[in-house]
Amino acid sequence: MPVPSPRRSVPARRVAAVAVLLALLVPALAGCLRVQVSMGVSSNDRVSGRIVAAVVPTGPEDKGPQLKAPEQLAAKVRVENYNQDGYIGTQVFFDDLSFGEVGQLGGLSDQTQGMFTLEFQRSGDLVSLTGRVDLESLPPQGSDVQFSVAFPARVAKTNGTRETTDSENTVSWKLPAGEVSTMRAEVKYADPNTRSFAGWAGIVGGITLAVAALIAGLAFRDRNPGPPNAPRGGFSPSEMWRDISSRRLGR
Repeated sequence: MPVPSPRRSVPARRVAAVAVLLALLVPALAGCLRVQVSMGVSSNDRVSGRIVAAVVPTGPEDKGPQLKAPEQLAAKVRVENYNQDGYIGTQVFFDDLSFGEVGQLGGLSDQTQGMFTLEFQRSGDLVSLTGRVDLESLPPQGSDVQFSVAFPARVAKTNGTRETTDSENTVSWKLPAGEVSTMRAEVKYADPNTRSFAGWAGIVGGITLAVAALIAGLAFRDRNPGPPNAPRGGFSPSEMWRDISSRRLGR
């Protein structure tokens, strides 16, 4: 089966370009197929979720698609058996992945005939998701392939279906077998790197103001010396501002 090439775009800043290969169809597979992918994206651009790959078994020896955790993600990925509604296979739970690490989920299976590509991009406060899934080799009947993503803010644009909630931050796609489908979504939320910089800027700004006040106080004291024989006390910013206020008021 030919491997489709994902579209290339040139964003202001590329965050990640990932290709996630799922065990959508084993060569000897017969029967109904269920693939469910659900992801949640946090405000820090971290991704958690679950992947289910299962079939209706054709016999007692049929264990369904067998996914495995990539070695590099062993600490963040957990694989369990799946047995529900007459479907058997495996399910994968992943937590706190970066956009780049999501691409390593392509190591879940060595047997892949379907190709699922997913790309996250950030340009300022705009995060976009683009995906492409080729299910032309799947029979139209008996296949259930679904994908959903929850974002930390309302989805502004999408070709999927928004959840009917007040926040409208979750979008889903039901991908038809026998076709090539695309997925698009755009959402705006603050760049976590910008938030970190803003926090440090506030700290640095506070230190700068404190140093400026100290320098101003020392300069004010030097310009207004006391009597020659008077003892020289320590500097007090509060006394300095009271003295300045009294001078403005003519006291």
